[in-house]
Amino acid sequence: MTATMQPPTRRDAARPATPTPARLTLRQRLSRFDVKASPYLYISPFFLLFALVGLFPLIYTFVVSMFEWDLLKGQGPFVGLGNFVEVLGDAFFWNSIRNTVSIFLLSAIPQLAMALIIAALLDRGLRAPTIWRMSVLLPYVVTPVAAALIFSSVFNEADGLMNNLLNLVGIPDQAWKHDTFLSHLAIATMVNWRWTGYNALILLAAMQAVPKDLYESAAIDGAGAVRRFFAITIPSIRPTLIFVIITSTIGGLQIFTEPRLFDVSNAGGIGGSDRQFQTTVLYMWELAFFRRDFGEASAVAWLLFLLIVAFGLINFLISRRIATTGAPRTRRRHGPADASVGADASDDTRSITTEGANR
Repeated sequence: MTATMQPPTRRDAARPATPTPARLTLRQRLSRFDVKASPYLYISPFFLLFALVGLFPLIYTFVVSMFEWDLLKGQGPFVGLGNFVEVLGDAFFWNSIRNTVSIFLLSAIPQLAMALIIAALLDRGLRAPTIWRMSVLLPYVVTPVAAALIFSSVFNEADGLMNNLLNLVGIPDQAWKHDTFLSHLAIATMVNWRWTGYNALILLAAMQAVPKDLYESAAIDGAGAVRRFFAITIPSIRPTLIFVIITSTIGGLQIFTEPRLFDVSNAGGIGGSDRQFQTTVLYMWELAFFRRDFGEASAVAWLLFLLIVAFGLINFLISRRIATTGAPRTRRRHGPADASVGADASDDTRSITTEGANR
């Protein structure tokens, strides 16, 4: 039997032959793997360290909050959300929340305002700028314990420096360590003294990256210094401003050292004789090491974590809205892109600053 051979059709003749893929050598495979895997290997140390000292303690704290956990006896029976219920029903917890928010507001808002002003002054080209920048950063170099002890002496009710200065202008002695608002104000002053210069240098670095021709164009068109600051500087440093606000929020709600050492003589340093300046972290420390209840202390830690996340989101939205107010709008122009970029930025700045000057 003979097989009939079919002649190739026109479609088969027009179809190109599929080339046989060449096998990659071992060196080429390693090179491709290196290109794809190297970025992940470079950033892996950070994620491994974060998983070790950040993520694992966070998860383990939540596990501890589900049990009765004594400092000396160890793990007890499983209670589920019972520790959270106990903490939320404790009046001392809500008192610590009020104190924390009060001190945070008294410190964060003036701190950010003063940091912006100091950064703007340092950005104006003062003589000996290095000396000024170092002097601004000096309070941050001082350890928190030393700063707390110094301010505790300054706000001493018997013979403190602050009451002596008030007596010079006819104001009687104030109960800085027993009055709720005055104690919050004293602790906020301590926080502002230490962190304002640090935040000012961060904002200064962002201000120096703003193109100077924007300020020059605005000044030529008649815009004043205040108008240039709010219309050019603030929108230009928006990412850095948001970063400073978020970090200040996290640090302000976790304050511990300043209230802990502000008045050690009363109640063992748990926040005053009537807990008038006991913060949430200080309350958590009392639960863990005074009452030896690690379960409730872990529940407080998680509630504080959720509070910080909520405040961080609120501050992010507010700062984003404030920073974008008055930002220059870019206009599209037809023509070569290289020739229109500089003209667009200059014209936008001139239109905004001229409008502000006319007003």
